[in-house]
Amino acid sequence: MKTMKNETETTKPANAQKPTVEEVFGMMRKMMGSVPTAIEQAVKVDEGLLHEHLRSRGYAMPPGGALDEETRTLIYLAAALAASSQACIQAMANKAKMQNIPSAKIIETVHIVRFALATKVIGEAEPVFAALAKT
Repeated sequence: MKTMKNETETTKPANAQKPTVEEVFGMMRKMMGSVPTAIEQAVKVDEGLLHEHLRSRGYAMPPGGALDEETRTLIYLAAALAASSQACIQAMANKAKMQNIPSAKIIETVHIVRFALATKVIGEAEPVFAALAKT
């Protein structure tokens, strides 16, 4: 179990330099093979979105976190599939390829998402089943 850091350990100094857009894009290219088009377009209108996205990534997937990178990618892919986020699906498909994740693991992830969504439909149909059972 990790211990929580005190506030002074987690707060960056006010003069801490943010990475440049090109540095972040370089990291994305290294990790995923390309920069998602949506990210490229977002930066053109609001560079702050990129920095917030980077901060959120660090919060969700901290360095040295409990999950390894392959597991994180498969979970992210599953969430993207379930949410129908085409940009994230493409980014995670690219990342899985860059990480050399075995096809069998990726297909199993797709099967799990399909099963979860099928189960969701059954759960959401409960009022239908209840109404039919009353007849």
